[in-house]
Amino acid sequence: MPVHRRARLGLGRTFQVSSVLASFTVFENVAIAIQARLRSGWRLLKPADADPELNEPARLILERLSLLELADRRAAELAHGERRLLELAVTLATKPKFLLLDEPFAGVATGDGERLVRILDLARHEFGLLLVEHDMQAVFRLADRVTVLVQGRCIATGTPTEVRADRAVRAAYLGDPRGGAD
Repeated sequence: MPVHRRARLGLGRTFQVSSVLASFTVFENVAIAIQARLRSGWRLLKPADADPELNEPARLILERLSLLELADRRAAELAHGERRLLELAVTLATKPKFLLLDEPFAGVATGDGERLVRILDLARHEFGLLLVEHDMQAVFRLADRVTVLVQGRCIATGTPTEVRADRAVRAAYLGDPRGGAD
């Protein structure tokens, strides 16, 4: 199924390497995603900056992700963590029913990571969320259920508490070569 059909069915996705329109502003990136969701070809004939059907939802999404103060900046000028948040804003503008996130915390500074955890914690109550992530602290804070893979093989599945206590997981990911409990 083509990407646009999957998106229209409600599947949103962010990538390990941020994918935004670098020469467009933060606001324009989000407004374009809203415009694509609304699927109105005639909308292209009128000035987008005066269209409340694009502007108000874009403003609300940017406010939700604490990006409103960056609305007029070009995406290319953003720090890595800000670009990650912008990509999430663009994805949220499509109104997903289920969101796939590929390593959203990779390379994100601590402050931006905390902000991202708070945003995702709220979002996971609105729609389904599948997170592929190596930041185990973020995973344990966000996940209801965790599956741990090592070299493509499942070594554990369960609640964060169960997975955190699993000997194989402790040895592979949590830095305890004995796999023992604290």
